[in-house]
Amino acid sequence: MGMRTEAMRRRRTTRLSIAAIAALAAALALAGCGNRAKDTQSDSSGAAIPKGATVIDFWYAIGGRNGEGVVKLVDEFNASQSKVHVKATYQGDYYAHATKLQAALVAKNQPDVVMLEIAQVGQFGYSKALADLGKYMTKDEIGKFQEGLLKNSYIDGKFVAAPFNRSTPILYVNKTMLKEAGLDPAGPKDWNELRTYAKKLSNKEKGVYGFEVPIDIWFFEAGVFQKNGKILSEDGKKFVFAEEGGAEIVRLWQQMIREGGMKVPPGQDYNAWDVAASDLITQKVAMMMISTASLSGLIAQAEGKFELGTAFLPAGEIFATPTGGANLAVLEKSDAKSKQAAAAFIKFLASKDKAAFFSEWTGYMPVTTEAVQAESIQALYSKHPQYKTALDQLQYAQTRPMIKGYREMTVKIQEELKKAMYDLSISPEEAARNAQAAAQAVLDSIE
Repeated sequence: MGMRTEAMRRRRTTRLSIAAIAALAAALALAGCGNRAKDTQSDSSGAAIPKGATVIDFWYAIGGRNGEGVVKLVDEFNASQSKVHVKATYQGDYYAHATKLQAALVAKNQPDVVMLEIAQVGQFGYSKALADLGKYMTKDEIGKFQEGLLKNSYIDGKFVAAPFNRSTPILYVNKTMLKEAGLDPAGPKDWNELRTYAKKLSNKEKGVYGFEVPIDIWFFEAGVFQKNGKILSEDGKKFVFAEEGGAEIVRLWQQMIREGGMKVPPGQDYNAWDVAASDLITQKVAMMMISTASLSGLIAQAEGKFELGTAFLPAGEIFATPTGGANLAVLEKSDAKSKQAAAAFIKFLASKDKAAFFSEWTGYMPVTTEAVQAESIQALYSKHPQYKTALDQLQYAQTRPMIKGYREMTVKIQEELKKAMYDLSISPEEAARNAQAAAQAVLDSIE
């Protein structure tokens, strides 16, 4: 699949109307998708289902090579025992998958275990759709997950989502270009260095920029966190980023654009991520930010062209990063036997060897402390130390907002940020205030 990794594939879809969701729910009910398929003696791949096995439906949301890794793990789990059989179904990217899940819940035809992009955990968790995994996993089993990856796993104190395919944004650097410019190939450590590096690495005549970043909520959140700020108030009822560093990250980006050091990649939503990655590989940009999940493909494409490095996101006042990727959750409406079976499946995926395999196969982080110590992961880090950057950066991970409707709110925020990137007469303070007001309007409209 090359560089089209998790972050690039999860194309954002517009929010469906209530009528559209209802129509989809009706179609799902009519088609008998989800739990009704459990009466069959073979799954969609033709694999035989052991007699008497508890059959659970698993919906996942990553395709390509990463999706192949999911299927391998499902097949291994099914072959390892005969009490539980997992029927895995790819439902499209994160947002298409979430829409189908919402419709399936309406149709009362939901699967048993699902992959949820971490910002969606709140959407379904606060709707009481997710089961408390703490009833099926011990504190020790939960404690094996990387602490920095658990910040979006709890709803009202209940463990409802287990880390699976997880990532952070990182800074990718063309170390060859940095060396030629007389700069530290390890990359800039803070915002001031980022600005200085970007300006020095740019060459207007050759169409080369020093730095590129998609105007995306992920990187905006990172900027706010790096100024030691917050996105939401503690009670989750008010957006506060305009006064908490939001204007400062806008100011940095505008300054770098004025100086000719930063490029805003064109394209809607994650199409922009594709452009940034392509610009890095074609050496039209020296540094860029996207997900660590892109690393495997980028290393392969950079081979023989230049030396690719990775670094922490540069610090503002502090080092900070949001996390991304997806967690696994069990649906509350599944029966007790199916919940137990789903929890067993999640435990299998979190076992040392399986978590290590999936990290090595995909480029996502190893989600447990045990997996980090696996020989295969240590060998990977030795051969490609670029992979270890995201893991080391986890110590600075921050919690992303977990509220209903956050997806729609982020769209509003991004729209206002983009305006300020293309019209530099809009002040950073105005851009942040406008983004905050637009997001707040959506939040206030949600019951």
